[in-house]
Amino acid sequence: MRSHIEERAIVVAKYILEKNTTVRQTAKTFGVSKSTIHKDVTERLEEINPNLAKEVKMVLEKNKSERHIRGGMATKLKYEQEIKKDVG
Repeated sequence: MRSHIEERAIVVAKYILEKNTTVRQTAKTFGVSKSTIHKDVTERLEEINPNLAKEVKMVLEKNKSERHIRGGMATKLKYEQEIKKDVG
């Protein structure tokens, strides 16, 4: 594996742990695709640093379990903004 890819995987993993971000948020921050971030922290990181990979996996699982809540909040916000447009 190329060294810059290994470096990115470690930096991304530390970022996710530090900021407690989702794959989507992390991808946007680093300017790469969600698939790249996911592959970095699930497959590549496992080979580079298994302990760090386990920590990141816990954050990703927590985010996945909360995904439906964030989706519901986004939908609620969307409709609240539409109501404000119609009234205003």
